[in-house]
Amino acid sequence: MFSIATAPAKQSATDTISVLSGRLGSATLLEDRRAAILGLRSFAKEFPATVSSSALRGLIGSLAKDGEDVDTVKVVLETLLMLFTPNEDSPEASDEVVLWLADEFTQRQENVTLLLDFLETTDFYSRLYSLQLLGAILSARTERTEECVFTAPLGIPRLVAALDDQRDAIRNEGINLLTSLTPASIDIQKLVAFENAFEKLFAIIESDGSLSEGGRTVEDCLILLANLLRRNASNQTLFRESGCMKKLADLLHSVLQHGDGNDVAIWAQSQKNRNLYAFLAILRLLLTPGSAGVSHNQKLLWKHGLCADVLHLAFSQDIQMEIRAEALTACGDMIRDSAALQESFAQLSVWRSGRSRLASKEHGDSQVYVIDGLLDLILNLQDSAAFNVRYAASECLKAYFSNHLNVRLHFLARAIEGYLTGGEETTNALSVLLAPSAEQSASDPYRLWFAAVITLHLLYDNSSAKTKALSLTEGDAAEDEELVTSIQTVTAHLLTGIRRGDDARISVAYLMLLTIWLFEDLDAVNDFLSEGSNVQSLIQSISQPVMEGSELVQGLCAMLLGIAYEFSTKDSPMPRTALHSILATRLDREQFLDRLLRLRSHPLLRDFETIPQRRDPALPSGLADVFFDSVFVNFFKDNYSRIARAIDRSPELEISVITNGVQKGISRELVDSLREQIHEKDKAIEEAKIASESQSSRLAQEQGEHRRFKEEANKELQKAQEEARREIAAAMAAREGLRKAHEAEIRKLQSIFSAKDIENQKQIAAAKSVMATKEAEHEKKIAFMKAAIAAKDSDLEKKLTAMRKMAQIESEHTKRRNDGENADLHATIRSLEASLQKIESTLATSTKEKESVQSELDDLLIVFTDLEDQVAKQKKRLRELGEPVSDGEEDESDGEDDGEDDVD
Repeated sequence: MFSIATAPAKQSATDTISVLSGRLGSATLLEDRRAAILGLRSFAKEFPATVSSSALRGLIGSLAKDGEDVDTVKVVLETLLMLFTPNEDSPEASDEVVLWLADEFTQRQENVTLLLDFLETTDFYSRLYSLQLLGAILSARTERTEECVFTAPLGIPRLVAALDDQRDAIRNEGINLLTSLTPASIDIQKLVAFENAFEKLFAIIESDGSLSEGGRTVEDCLILLANLLRRNASNQTLFRESGCMKKLADLLHSVLQHGDGNDVAIWAQSQKNRNLYAFLAILRLLLTPGSAGVSHNQKLLWKHGLCADVLHLAFSQDIQMEIRAEALTACGDMIRDSAALQESFAQLSVWRSGRSRLASKEHGDSQVYVIDGLLDLILNLQDSAAFNVRYAASECLKAYFSNHLNVRLHFLARAIEGYLTGGEETTNALSVLLAPSAEQSASDPYRLWFAAVITLHLLYDNSSAKTKALSLTEGDAAEDEELVTSIQTVTAHLLTGIRRGDDARISVAYLMLLTIWLFEDLDAVNDFLSEGSNVQSLIQSISQPVMEGSELVQGLCAMLLGIAYEFSTKDSPMPRTALHSILATRLDREQFLDRLLRLRSHPLLRDFETIPQRRDPALPSGLADVFFDSVFVNFFKDNYSRIARAIDRSPELEISVITNGVQKGISRELVDSLREQIHEKDKAIEEAKIASESQSSRLAQEQGEHRRFKEEANKELQKAQEEARREIAAAMAAREGLRKAHEAEIRKLQSIFSAKDIENQKQIAAAKSVMATKEAEHEKKIAFMKAAIAAKDSDLEKKLTAMRKMAQIESEHTKRRNDGENADLHATIRSLEASLQKIESTLATSTKEKESVQSELDDLLIVFTDLEDQVAKQKKRLRELGEPVSDGEEDESDGEDDGEDDVD
């Protein structure tokens, strides 16, 4: 006989996942559920969508149901993590699956709370995987996860408690999760900080080797500190009050004491640099301009010596360029807008060689004041790769000038003195600016650019500094040498550079300086216009065809000419009308406005605030793409419209400028008009004096006549007084007669009034008697009515009592009738329930029998299928042997029997 056994059909992954999901949901034994989860875990990496759709809620439910079993929790968390991070080559891997997984957690607060609860356990994997899973959910749905963690009971305290775990993996994962949780939410930042996070983070940094020897964990701690302090005034206050400023100082001091570290591995040095950069970023966060506590932070950082330590870090050649640049920027932030700190800053010293503090002491290097050291970095560090350091040093120097007029004037005075005496020119911005070296300018255009920017900041909005700088001249008048002012020298270098085709940065630097210098300074404008060729050369430069890279210089030349015309006067060396005529004939209005518009719309100026002012190593020229200074950019944007309209202003109308409390520059036409008015008024005054003398003589005559009239009037007055006395006496007599008659009339009226009063009293008494009688009658009627009302009330009370008794009897009767009906209903219900149970039992038995029969039928079908296959094979063999085989069902059956006999 043939065997009917066959191999089972191969099951697909989808069917297997479905079976495992069903087993996870229906299994009653913990071991069965764990086995199902293990099976699902094996499919999670390759089929994340299928596993998620079939078993995600079952997996989360298993966490709640089997949370006390460590092994099960570990497997479930591993499976969930695999769903968030499937294989890259998986056909089901997609961001939508990850978002759906995150939604399943974040849309149900209890799911996130469940993960947070596992942080209370001591099991390694439960804590680690819970933190990792929360991190994955946070990455997918940041805002929802932040809200769930924030509102969960003890959510933030549990996360911060992970920082105390002695197991590095859990601690580091806690740091990473808190770092991802705190960049934007102020409320979460506050909660984390008030869980003593600052102390915990500093302890981790110290235990992991601090800034010098610490690894990635130290960097992560610093990043988390930065998140907690960024734009959060309350956290910064807590940071100060907790003594953390001193801890910051100790961290940096240990780096400076550690030495050069020449024998440190490259990867370790790279990590140290990242640690230092993150540390300096924290300092800058505490010193953000405009923040509430920046002045307190500046004072505390200075008190703990951080400014001096950061400064020594910036001047150390052993430190990476980017770190040095960040350190210089932080130094500037520490002293900006603080007069006391700015003055103290100038007293600090640095090592000239640029080596570290320890190495400089060993080699006996000399020290210089920090301002000289900064100027040396800015003007003499010609390595193009060091541009960021030079730029940061210039920013630090600007912070030293910031809002301190006396410091700016003192710095300018020393620069002028050094220029005149021929002192150390390498660190004097004026020497570089007024006596540039063509070779150095060609190789290092930023040397002159930085010198111009420094001078620009000294002169900006400072009329005293402008006057002092304008007084600087070259030449000896005693020896008949021509005196050349500083403005003329700067302008000459500018025009020479434009004709020579110098780097645009140099021309831009000179033009920025001149526009700031001439603005609202009539003396500077007059000095500029004293050389007529200046205007002609600028017009020629503007009139050239616009070429790539020329928009900046041409636009600034137009700006400079507009300022010169705006503040020129009738008394200027080139009168205002003459200048207007030249501009109108040689430079038309459209061309002037076009150059200004091109400058304003140039990306370097338009997008200045968004473009980082740093050197890009990828640039082919090797030079930074930095052309403008922030002060000039703000100045240009504020005054663009005014200068653009200046060319349309009449040359007869001059601009009034108040400098040092003195008004300068008015309309000459107005002055002439006022003088004419004064002359006319003087003439009118003379005429008034003559008229006054004539009036005086007439007044004397009138006064004499007045005296005569007064004497005559006195005589007439005396006569009138005598007459008045006589009339008064007669009037007094008449008044006495009238008084007596009046008294008699009063007595008569009083007697009449007394009689009427007596009569009125009698009438009042009679009225009172009548009122008393009526009141007695009313009292009787009221008493009768009260008695009637009381009788009716008694009758009503009796009727009400009878009705209540009848209602009670009726209620009892109804209750007894309802109780009987309820008893019948209960009996009926019990009978129906018994019948229902019998039917359900019969139905269950029938279902089981049906399933058994169905199973037997399935088996018979399988056997029947196998038999059909065997019959087909036997027919085939019989045909091959030449035996006749019928195609009918009966013949087929007979053939099958014959075949079997033959085989037998």
